[in-house]
Amino acid sequence: MSRSENENLELIRASLKTCPDFPKNGITFIDILGIFSNPAAHRALIDLILTRIRKLDTKIDAVVGLEARGFIFGPQIALELQIPFLPIRKHGKLPGKLVTIDYVLEYGTDTIEMQVDILKSGAKILLVDDILATGGTLGAAQKLCAKLDYNVVETLVIIELLGLGGREKLANVDHFTTLFQYSQNDIEAIAVRYEK
Repeated sequence: MSRSENENLELIRASLKTCPDFPKNGITFIDILGIFSNPAAHRALIDLILTRIRKLDTKIDAVVGLEARGFIFGPQIALELQIPFLPIRKHGKLPGKLVTIDYVLEYGTDTIEMQVDILKSGAKILLVDDILATGGTLGAAQKLCAKLDYNVVETLVIIELLGLGGREKLANVDHFTTLFQYSQNDIEAIAVRYEK
């Protein structure tokens, strides 16, 4: 029996957990791992994402996932669509010829990398991660794909944390999907694709 989009969203939302004061005081951490320990919620997440991706007016050539939680559901999406999955990892984790980008964090800098010569120039990419917060890592991932001449046709996150300005740091906010928004201890199921 197939569920409606709203039923899928509610099933997923019920599996999310908020963890106050983690990893330090004053921060509320949203744990998505409950989705993957609940097979029905896990299936609902994959079905919801696939439905949205199949509605796009362009064919996607590959899914690119950010370390680490983009690795949990990104390969599943790629397998369902029968297209490649490529990881973006932190510095020093990937072998071979790499393209690298440094980016600024709240307290310092970090580096992410991706293997080269996997896809052809101009490949159309679905970029996935679990959460959009300040936008530093996801924005850097978009730039990393651009360095390889990949075209990010859609950026998808499960949760967007409001009030941190993350979306404004993305290069193509006209191709951005979030399933949930989180603000002041409330997770709202929205499943919206932002269009300019």
